Amino acid sequence: MTDTTALLPMRTGEIRIHDAEGFEGMRKAGRLVAECLDMLVGEVKPGVTTRHLDDLVREFVLDHGAQSATIGYRGYRHASCISVNHVICHGIPGGKPLKEGDIANIDVTCILDGWHGDHSRMYAVGEVKRKAERLMDVTYEAMMAGINAVKPGARFGDIGGAISEIAHLNRMSVVEDFCGHGLGRLFHDEPNVVHSSAYGTGPELKPGMFFTVEPMLNIGRKDAAILPDGWTAVTRDRQLSAQFEHSIGVTETGFEIFTQSPKGLHTPHTVKQ
Repeated sequence: MTDTTALLPMRTGEIRIHDAEGFEGMRKAGRLVAECLDMLVGEVKPGVTTRHLDDLVREFVLDHGAQSATIGYRGYRHASCISVNHVICHGIPGGKPLKEGDIANIDVTCILDGWHGDHSRMYAVGEVKRKAERLMDVTYEAMMAGINAVKPGARFGDIGGAISEIAHLNRMSVVEDFCGHGLGRLFHDEPNVVHSSAYGTGPELKPGMFFTVEPMLNIGRKDAAILPDGWTAVTRDRQLSAQFEHSIGVTETGFEIFTQSPKGLHTPHTVKQ
């Protein structure tokens, strides 16, 4: 297979097919961003500010010979997005300390040797309420159901169909305002990976495709609002939201997760402090 990213560095509207070199590049970038989120496990605790966590991310990425994909992206100035409680995504790190019972999604994208590793996880801050714990569990289960639907010949709609099925069975809603995306040498590329789609719809999955699966589930309604900062997305009803994200590639027989934690710390309850 030809790695078209070397020839077409701009978005073309087509879904790129990558070769073995691309898989190797994504493994390295994915492992690095997973190691970064592993590093944060002992740091997410009551009293810590999200700005401090963002500083740790920035230092980690630079110390490992990589770049942050988010610093400078459309004017964004931080190495991570940290979304707490009712913030759905794109939360801006700041000086407000985390408190006991909070839940937080930390989303980091690094660039290593030209390849993008994009990964996010939920972190529990101290002891959290059962409804928050269950939301994290179901969101992780939904993401993995979507990923497990990936194989050559399946459709992108099968990913969203599996995610939606898990969410609805648990009486939770799937946010429709945001979606997964293709990536590789570009941060955001084709296709859009919709998390609330129907089985059997969308383009066919083919070996060599790279993209993220990153569902956002809410305890309440699916509706989102953007705050005046232009980035922070929150639930309109102020109910809790959760998200998990992996970067994956389609293989000849199924899929490969590039952002699996080397220490096995990517599942909901392994990131509790």
